[in-house]
Amino acid sequence: MAPVAVNETPTSTVVDIKTQQKSDGQLLNRFHSLSIADDGNNNYKFAEFKPTFPKVDWPPLTEVQVTERGLFADTSKRNLFNAAQKVKHLTPAIGTEILGIDLRQLSDAQKDELALLVAERGVVFFRDQEINIQQQLDLARHFGPLHKHATTPIPKNGLEEVHVVYNDASRRPNPAAFTKLELWHSDVSYEIQPPSTTSLKVITGPEVGGDTLWSSGYALYSSLSPAFQTYLESLTALHSAVAQAEGARAAGLHVRRQEIETVHPVVRVHPATGWKSVYVNPGFTRRIIGVPKAESDAILNFLFHQISDNPDFHVRFKWEPNSVAVWDNRIVTHSATFDFWPAIRHALRATPHGEKPTSVADYERETGKQARDRQLVIWEQQGIKVEQNPIGASTRRGYND
Repeated sequence: MAPVAVNETPTSTVVDIKTQQKSDGQLLNRFHSLSIADDGNNNYKFAEFKPTFPKVDWPPLTEVQVTERGLFADTSKRNLFNAAQKVKHLTPAIGTEILGIDLRQLSDAQKDELALLVAERGVVFFRDQEINIQQQLDLARHFGPLHKHATTPIPKNGLEEVHVVYNDASRRPNPAAFTKLELWHSDVSYEIQPPSTTSLKVITGPEVGGDTLWSSGYALYSSLSPAFQTYLESLTALHSAVAQAEGARAAGLHVRRQEIETVHPVVRVHPATGWKSVYVNPGFTRRIIGVPKAESDAILNFLFHQISDNPDFHVRFKWEPNSVAVWDNRIVTHSATFDFWPAIRHALRATPHGEKPTSVADYERETGKQARDRQLVIWEQQGIKVEQNPIGASTRRGYND
């Protein structure tokens, strides 16, 4: 869930975890939209999927067995691609749109190939999908056990494994409480086994605005110098649910599961591709373990700005009703745009657990394989031999266009 602050209606007060105040005395919630208020339209077509925050308690999550479905895929993806009308890569680094596929009709072989494609491309988009939420949950279960979020809303119909994304006229984003960089995140990366092949379907959306951007952790890793790559591979970072939970409590909401903090490698390896990806995000990564704070802050600030600012790593998707995005939370971060108020933007997410993040050293020891840089693999497949620029080498700056 993105850290989205809001201006609420007078009947609801939202409190920031830092008790940050505006000049009028209103308290701001930097972390995410917490109010259970809505516009009160009971005739809304999808009212049963409006957000609610049940007061229930769940036990702590424990490790679960996850089978990486991408490892079972035909690497040519012929079953998936032959059923499509068109397969279009949207940027060199990230994002593919597939036309002519009905997600309700996928065979297990096609689901496995979709998992591998998403692992390679980061995010895959589909339009005009009639898949309902039960079918969306069933598709997600093919990739792993489903996650239940401890603080953010579930739908009013009580489906606990569904994460609701909902904004309407009663939820105006408040830019005084957050920066755009803070909105970038990988979903619940603080969990012991963070999500893998995640899907979001928009059921109501604005005519214009409300796009989502994704940023490739593969491309970020590939952009770095060899020495810095090696250094990052040696590091771990703390991912924390504390701010999210404290924000919920400050808003008077019940936290359904005790918050945790978990240490993950800064560079993880995807089990299906064997490619290295930077795994930090502004939303939940708090510090690098075992280095001075100044060094940790400098590393994370650099990486966060690369995630947010470098367009070479990005793909941007304009949603339409019944659009579905399937992304791999292990290798991408994402952020929504909040430029659509007062329109309704309503979506439903299904979120399977992945494996515990695996460092480069652990992957190579456990599999006997060498973890790779995605961009170098792609160039090798194209028959291109690339000599990396030595550190300190002078290169011409600028663009020709």
